Amino acid sequence: MEIDNYKPNLKTFYHDEVVPALTKQFGYSNVMQVPRLVKVIVNKGVGLAVANKKALDDAVSEIRQVTGQHPAVTRARKSVSNFKLRQGMPIGAHATLRGDVMWEFVDRLIALALPRVRDFRGVPDKSFDGRGNYTLGIKEQIIFPEINIDKIDRISGFDVTFVTTAETDEEGHALLKALGMPFVRRSEEVVETA
Repeated sequence: MEIDNYKPNLKTFYHDEVVPALTKQFGYSNVMQVPRLVKVIVNKGVGLAVANKKALDDAVSEIRQVTGQHPAVTRARKSVSNFKLRQGMPIGAHATLRGDVMWEFVDRLIALALPRVRDFRGVPDKSFDGRGNYTLGIKEQIIFPEINIDKIDRISGFDVTFVTTAETDEEGHALLKALGMPFVRRSEEVVETA
């Protein structure tokens, strides 16, 4: 197998299955109207970084292990005296994934990491921003198989944001659902009469 011809499985699935399905569902006249995944942002805020420099190093290391990409350090925009925070101090880390790296990460997240969540029943579908982008909060970093449980000091989480070209939340939801995102089924609202 040549590396030049490599294409992630989820990307192939998107082009072969998802695009025709969404075109039919929403009645698009052009393939370029079909929403697509632009980037995935993995973010981790570290409030303890003010007092403990090792917490920031651990966050950078964990994001690097999970995404396969070196994260950028997030710095405070302004000083907040109550938190003993000064402008420019490091307070977190984030990595922006695009292209094949993004498709591989989304595939691993859906197929490997999310099913490892304790008592997993699906991800909530309430976290859309009104423009088709979705943010998922992950409470424990140990759901990722790349993280060695023995080497972590404390359990913490990530924020994963899926940025799409969808115009509405309905289109964004349909895109992510077609890609395999396990959303919680909405229960039928029962109207009780007295």
